[in-house]
Amino acid sequence: MVELAVKLKQLRVRSGKSLQEVADAVGASKAHIWDLERGASKNPSLVLLKGLADYYKIGVADLVGENPAAGQEEPELVALYRNLSELSPADRETIALLAERLKASRSK
Repeated sequence: MVELAVKLKQLRVRSGKSLQEVADAVGASKAHIWDLERGASKNPSLVLLKGLADYYKIGVADLVGENPAAGQEEPELVALYRNLSELSPADRETIALLAERLKASRSK
């Protein structure tokens, strides 16, 4: 399990964002984000964790290391899946049909 501090720093470096950019995006101070990345602050609020997870387009469980498959899933796909739950059943069916047609067109 990757510690929250290590995971946060990996995500920020991988995204090419500065501490200030992340702090501004989630409504926290640069010093607080820095403390989280160094492990100096170990109890962030759930609101801050949710903001960081949304910013990096991953789930909170992935951020805190409670999803063992997190490293295998693409963050964009996880975010897309999460957004599907907010759609109506008819909208989900439309997206499922579209996905099937795209897959079928690639196999030709």
